[in-house]
Amino acid sequence: MMLVFEELKQRGLIAQCTNEEKVRDLLDNHTGVPFYIGFDATADSLHVGHFLQLVVMSRMQKAGHKPIALIGGATTMIGDPTGKTDMRKMLTREEIDHNAECFRRQMRRLVDFSEGKAVMVNNADWILPFNYMEFLREVGVHFSVNRMLTAECFKSRLEGKGLSFLEFNYMLLQSYDFLHLYRTMGCKLELGGDDQWSNIINGADLIRRVDGKDDAYGMTFTLLTTSEGKKMGKTEKGAVWLDPEKTTPYEFFQYWRNIDDADVIKVMKLLTFMPLEEIAAYEKLEGSQLNSAKEKLAHELTAMVHGQEEADKALEAAKAVFGGGVSSENMPTTELTPDDFEDGVIGILSLLVKCGLAASNGEARKLVQGGGVSIDGEKVADPKATVAKGSFNGEKIIKKGKKTFHKVVLR
Repeated sequence: MMLVFEELKQRGLIAQCTNEEKVRDLLDNHTGVPFYIGFDATADSLHVGHFLQLVVMSRMQKAGHKPIALIGGATTMIGDPTGKTDMRKMLTREEIDHNAECFRRQMRRLVDFSEGKAVMVNNADWILPFNYMEFLREVGVHFSVNRMLTAECFKSRLEGKGLSFLEFNYMLLQSYDFLHLYRTMGCKLELGGDDQWSNIINGADLIRRVDGKDDAYGMTFTLLTTSEGKKMGKTEKGAVWLDPEKTTPYEFFQYWRNIDDADVIKVMKLLTFMPLEEIAAYEKLEGSQLNSAKEKLAHELTAMVHGQEEADKALEAAKAVFGGGVSSENMPTTELTPDDFEDGVIGILSLLVKCGLAASNGEARKLVQGGGVSIDGEKVADPKATVAKGSFNGEKIIKKGKKTFHKVVLR
């Protein structure tokens, strides 16, 4: 049986470790090791970027270790500058608390919080009561500004729009989280995406400086990117969310069903619990044969996030679509109201934007001119084409490209 560290490595999940030998020993030769991953509550749903982190949590838990899911009730008030060209929107305490509750509900689908098998904590509980002068003396004294400015999470901002003093504090707060969990829960390992490397190593270093301990470690995992290096989880409509109200199970399924051939096997290894031997069999497929691998991937991931029933429904709808007999039952749907029509018609470009099939009229025009749009099986070639309100008989099906179908109904 493969031990957990080797499993993570063979699946391509591990990016960097502060001490690979010690982390391997900690995970493979000990049980019940507390580890934590932080989630800032910046939205009312987790998204695909968080999904990989939850999968790692679940995998570690199945190996006998204890996840600590840290909700950043305090750190969200500042906002992590990592990977951002501009300062994040400042949220109120009420908005953050609401978002945190949404996170809790979604995490429980992938991580078992029963009987103390995992815990959820909120850093607002220990950061907000902190006296600022006390914090500066205990934590701030151990940070070199010169060294902080060399961190990748700050460099891009310094070269662009600049970095606010508010955000400059973020690294100190995240580092203190690790110190607090180390002291109170015996947490010896912080995990996170590879873009968090600077924050994570500073947390381990703070423990060494303040408590004189060198048994706290950091490990980052691979970011979910395409073979071209672009972040996964983005569509014309925005992020791919785990909340079914924001991204329907069908849309979630279709996102994975439509990924590039070059990304299928990698994503199978990173995100599913399929045995590596089973994935190796799919790895031998080429060309159109890869469609069966994409179908399997989409079904597995949809079941993990939305449950088996929703995954089966999405698979059935997708098979109807790709088989030619389009079933609209589980398709993403846009409702039009009389206000969407002018003189009884709506332009094709406005309709595509309204449905989220194009981000702008310009993008919609290119789709139409490129022959990539049809309505109820008839290709639309004229960007000035309109759809009459009176032509609606229940629903209309818009097809974009070869794989994207969208239902439009009139309220």
